[in-house]
Amino acid sequence: MIRRRPQLLWLLVPYVLYLGVLPFVNRVTPLVFGMPFLFVWLLGATLLTPVAVWLTRRADLRDRDRDGDGDRDRDRRRGGRA
Repeated sequence: MIRRRPQLLWLLVPYVLYLGVLPFVNRVTPLVFGMPFLFVWLLGATLLTPVAVWLTRRADLRDRDRDGDGDRDRDRRRGGRA
């Protein structure tokens, strides 16, 4: 499935930011703007999650339009026949 839709790898970004790297950033000592580093890291991961989802959606729609399925899906959303 990943070979057909490599854009799905963007969805691993939040997973890696939240869980994969967490043991390495779980520290308080470097303060960034007066906040603990872990808090800043989680805030950054939260802000990057919608970006990763948007990149996945954009690439998925581009692939769908390239394959010719985009018009049918657009018509279905508008209430037309598929």
